[in-house]
Amino acid sequence: MSTRIPAKGFAIHSKDGKFEKFNFTRHPLGEKDLLIEIEFCGICHSDIHAAYSEWGEAIYPMVPGHEIAGIVKEVGFKVNKFRVGDKVGVGCFVNSCKVCEACTSDQEQLCANNKVVFTYDCLDYFHDNEPHMGGYSDKIVVDEDYVIKVPQDAPLEKIAPLLCAGITTYSPLKFSKIKEDSRVGIAGFGGLGHMALKYALAMGAEVSVFARSEAKREQALSMGAKHYYTTPEDAKPWSLDLIISTIPTNYKLLDYVKLLAYNGELAIVGIPPKEVMPSISAIELIKQGNRKVYGSLIGGIKETQEMMDFSILHNIYPQIQLIEGKDIDQAYYNLTHANAPFRYVIDMKKSLGA
Repeated sequence: MSTRIPAKGFAIHSKDGKFEKFNFTRHPLGEKDLLIEIEFCGICHSDIHAAYSEWGEAIYPMVPGHEIAGIVKEVGFKVNKFRVGDKVGVGCFVNSCKVCEACTSDQEQLCANNKVVFTYDCLDYFHDNEPHMGGYSDKIVVDEDYVIKVPQDAPLEKIAPLLCAGITTYSPLKFSKIKEDSRVGIAGFGGLGHMALKYALAMGAEVSVFARSEAKREQALSMGAKHYYTTPEDAKPWSLDLIISTIPTNYKLLDYVKLLAYNGELAIVGIPPKEVMPSISAIELIKQGNRKVYGSLIGGIKETQEMMDFSILHNIYPQIQLIEGKDIDQAYYNLTHANAPFRYVIDMKKSLGA
């Protein structure tokens, strides 16, 4: 296919705008590309930060969405990993340089040549620097090397959030070598937090959940958390091997560092708006001695496939609420006002037609 591919979706045109139906085009199908018909797309808190320019001035118009599940409709002539009709997923990035140390080490999201193409709010360096549009749309064109295999009997509406919420929380658990009887804390109990709880439990860990209110205590405990705290001060200091912070708002990092056991680790995966980005002073960190703080950015394609296979093997899926495109603005409001389920998922076919 040598012509551009017409697409439609839901776009926001300014940080103060509302979502509207939007017609645009995707780049032509390349020799190793898949044309994917999107059936479901999850709403991530990152979508909100980007859409509202909370991490810096965004690229508008923007079609967000990086939790994409759909069906392969067409393949380039050199594609060998997928066939028409396959169920697939697309996550937070859709290309990278493929030759740097990070890319050849299966950490494409950290591309050393700064050529990673994030799924939206990013220029596509491999297609004339056009802004790449995300998954709040009816179709997407992606290089097969950046597509995740999904079993034919998997529930696509629940698969979609795994492409960000799943890998974002699975990766630090693997990096920190969580095993049976490890003590894990989950800070923040929304879309990311509840997935972190499920993965940690599947790996045999004892899990404590930290959330600001009592509203989700019963849910967390019923899902298997051993402890639930509304403030870190209520927990025992020097007690946790790993804390995963999924918090998307301002908080005191030091309060969680103080809960780490000797050689414990704090993994930061939540990113608050830049105006309220938390920090920690060097002297305070030194005082805590032999605890580690690190950032974790989603995961590479190999690890994302591993996460997908692990999730399906252990029947780990997010708790979701299906919505239509017309409900995106309300969903964003709910997510920013602590009045939301764990994950909203947009039914794209119902929203935009078959």
